[in-house]
This record gives sequence, C-alpha cells and structure tokens, in this order.
Amino acid sequence: MSDRPLTPQPGRRGLLRGALAASAALALPSIGGAAAPAFALSGRPKAGWGVQAGDVGAHSGLVWVRSDRPARMVVETSATDTFKNVTRWRGPLIGPDTDFTGTTRLRGLPPGEQIHYRVRLADPDDPRRTGEPVEGTFRTASVSRRDGVRFLWSGDIAGQGWGINPDRGGYRVYEDMRALDPDFFLCSGDNIYADGPILPSVTLPDGRVWRNVTTEEKSKVAETLGEFRGAFRYNLLDENLRRFNAQIPTITQWDDHEVHNNWYPGQILSDERYTEKNVDVLSGRALRAFSEYFPVSTLPPGDADGRVYRVLRQGPLLDVFVLDMRTYRNANSTGRQTDDATGILGAEQLAWLKRELSRSRAVWKVIASDMPLGLVVPDGTNFEAVAQGDPGAPLGRELQLAELLRHIKHERITGTLWLTTDVHYTSAQHYEPSTAAFKDFEPFWEFVSGPLAAGGFKALKLDGTFGPRQVFIKAPDRNNTSPAETPPYFGEVEIDGGSGELTVRLRQEGGDVLFSQTLQPGRVGQ
Repeated sequence: MSDRPLTPQPGRRGLLRGALAASAALALPSIGGAAAPAFALSGRPKAGWGVQAGDVGAHSGLVWVRSDRPARMVVETSATDTFKNVTRWRGPLIGPDTDFTGTTRLRGLPPGEQIHYRVRLADPDDPRRTGEPVEGTFRTASVSRRDGVRFLWSGDIAGQGWGINPDRGGYRVYEDMRALDPDFFLCSGDNIYADGPILPSVTLPDGRVWRNVTTEEKSKVAETLGEFRGAFRYNLLDENLRRFNAQIPTITQWDDHEVHNNWYPGQILSDERYTEKNVDVLSGRALRAFSEYFPVSTLPPGDADGRVYRVLRQGPLLDVFVLDMRTYRNANSTGRQTDDATGILGAEQLAWLKRELSRSRAVWKVIASDMPLGLVVPDGTNFEAVAQGDPGAPLGRELQLAELLRHIKHERITGTLWLTTDVHYTSAQHYEPSTAAFKDFEPFWEFVSGPLAAGGFKALKLDGTFGPRQVFIKAPDRNNTSPAETPPYFGEVEIDGGSGELTVRLRQEGGDVLFSQTLQPGRVGQ
C-alpha cells in the first residue's frame, strides 16, 4: 500500500483554509441562495466560481477559472503554499466568447511533487488592477514506480431532479472524497443533466420534502448555448465541489446527459419539451460548453480537433484511457447486426484504442468507459449500451468489444481494468471466457460506481455473451430513489508501488467500504 497519508498534509490544509476564505470574500452565493453571481462591473475582476485543475501528468496540467468580467488570466505556481518563489504563467484574455472562462496549460512541472498555484485576474486595460487571488493545489504524477498511485471515480451529478439540497449540506459526498486526498478524480460522465430541470422542491414517498437550490437556466431543458453554460455553472454553486476542485485534479469524460438522454448522432428528438429537435445542433452547443467548463487537454483551446477520448499517462504504474461512447456511435437499435463497423466507438476511436493499448508500457491500463459492457441498458425497445440481452455470439455493438478483447488477448496486453458509472448503482463484474458464448479473450474485471448526486436505479440484467459473473451489487429496489434514500457511491483505486497490486474499493457517502478486490499485476486481461 502507498505510504502517502490519506488526509491532507498540513501545508495543504492551510492552503485550503485560505482558498475557502478567498471564496467567501468573493461572495459566491451559498447553497441556500438561488441566483448566480451578478456581473457587477465596478471594482476588480473576481473569480467567485473557484479554480480547478485537469489532465495533470508528470510534467504538465491545466488550470481553469471563471471571471465575472473580461480579464487577463495569470497563474502563479510554487513549491510551497507561502508562494515566496513563484513561476508566473500568462494565460488567455477571457471574455464573453468563452462565458468568461479560461484555461492555462502549465508545462515543465517537476514530477511527483505538490504544486501550489494561485490564479489572478487582471483588468485588460490596467494589468496593475488585479482581483483577489484564488488558490489551489495538485500533485503531478510520479515517474518513480515506488510512489504508488491512488484515485477515485464516479459520475452522474444533479440528475432526475435531485440537485443541491441545502438541508443536507449540498453535495457532501465531495467532502468524503476530498478527505481521502487522491491523486486525481475520474468523472465518468453525466457531469450535468441538461435534459433534467431542477425544481424548487420534490415530495418524497414518505412525505418528506427535498429542497433544491434553483437557477433560471436549470428551470428548463438546455437548448441554447447559454442554457448549457448555465447547467455547467449550476454544480459550481456547491461549496463542497468548489473545495474539492481546489484540491483534487480531474480527468473528465462525458456521456448522454450532457446533451439528452440516450442521444446518438443524427437523432431528431420527439421530446415535446424541445423547440430545437436536432441532436447534432444540441450536442455541438453542449460540447462547446463542456470545453469551456472543464480543463480537458484534447478540447479547444488546447486542441482544435475537439476530442473527448484521450490517454492520460500517470507514471510507470498507470495509463488512463478515456473513451467517448457517445459521439461516434450508430443509432440505438435492437443490436442484432452481424456486421457493425461503427458500433459504439466508431472505427477510428477503436483503432486508436487498440494502438494505444499496444503501445502502453504502464503496469495497469484503466479503460474509463462511460457505459457498462455486459449490463443490458434499454432504450425503449432498443438498447443504449453494448449489450442487447442476447446471450449468444456477439452481434451489433458487441462485435467491436469482441474485436478489442481479442486484440488484448493476442497482443498479450496485461493489466486492463474497466471502470464505469451510468447505471446509478454500484457493482463488480468478472468476465470469464469459460462461461461466455464468445471465448477468444482473457478474463477481466469491470467495476461500476455512482451516482454522486442523482436518482438511484434498480439493477439491470446481465448479458451472457462475454460471461459476466456479478460478484457484488448494491442497488435500490425501485427507480429514482433520492440521495436521501439511496446513498451516493464512488470508487477508489489504489496501486501499490512495491508489489504493483491494484486494489479497488467500492464506497458510499460517509466513506464506508462496501466491497474490495485486489488484483495482481502482469496478467493478460486481468
């Protein structure tokens, strides 16, 4: 196990106290408030939405901020929270074209070190006029195997009408995750529910009333760019999340609810709530807002190609392969095609994944999948994920998965592990060729965890094509239970620097471990 303490180190705690004080000074509304910060243009620029870091590696990372007006973003980094010796990074001019958000890429960072940073916003016309700095911190990935790696994952935030509840202290699960002080957090999609309005209150089955913080943008489904931006801002009203963002860097992917439930390219919506029915138009607006509100290295302004899928190198022990099972898929169907080159990943992304897995020299290759593999996720009479309920030979989107699993086996790729969210409960599945209809693969594990702040849902059926055996599951007995009835779930992965063993822990709000599984390194598949 790692010898790094599980609680923040003293210097870091001091930094976070300063960050919280700065947040209070910037007067961001508390979770009891209902409105976003106003653009009061007198005084100096303010960064009331906090800071966050993303896609951090051994030598680089991205830092994000949002201003209340046009400003120049300036980042200062230091080895200590005293900021006696700083390196200054001149960031972009930020304004209305990016909803006053900005991201600065930091390069040449020392590996395996705690990086303290602060963001200043300067008046574009008078650089001497700067706002109160907002501070954050992150650890760069170590290039030494002995240091170990530990991270968390989950997803599904503000879904099914369950938003920021001031009576519960908001998204308090983020405090539980922050206390574990992981190297990074992998958010596996459904960061927002653009198709799910947040009402002021919901009456629970037992008569209790769930209260929500509300905003104008979250009072309806998101269609315009401004409404998508407002949906991403909503979660940042929660002070637990802002504290978490100031301490823990993220690796973020997306899924359907960033746009619309179960969407696919080319779809024309029949949802009567929408005046814009073309999903391609909606997804374009959603992706733009997504790129503005999360620091993602393969999205503008860092990468003009605009890909969500990417690989993040986390030192010799770990590579994280972030998939996009939404943008390149074919239409949802009964999934019985005998030839399906597009599938759920698209041909180009599948070729990329096979190539990068073969190139990886990391002990562990985590495949961050925004949808599960062997769980049957329905979409009316069609199917939404990979599995389609037929336990026989691969058909439809299963053909792509079979091709990938065959590649992993025949290329002798070791240490693959699948992590996902999406289904709103937590479980562990082991896939075994001896009990599968398709047998040309090596055994592997898939772990599911979530939601963080959304409705809990009943367990789904397993598809026998790839021989899944459900080793653990915790799910409610009815659909759309509130976070007051079914606790939020998140997962933890820890790789020991000495042995290379990888341990997965499935946790719930409060930090309790529900299930644990330790895997051995060096095995094809896993």
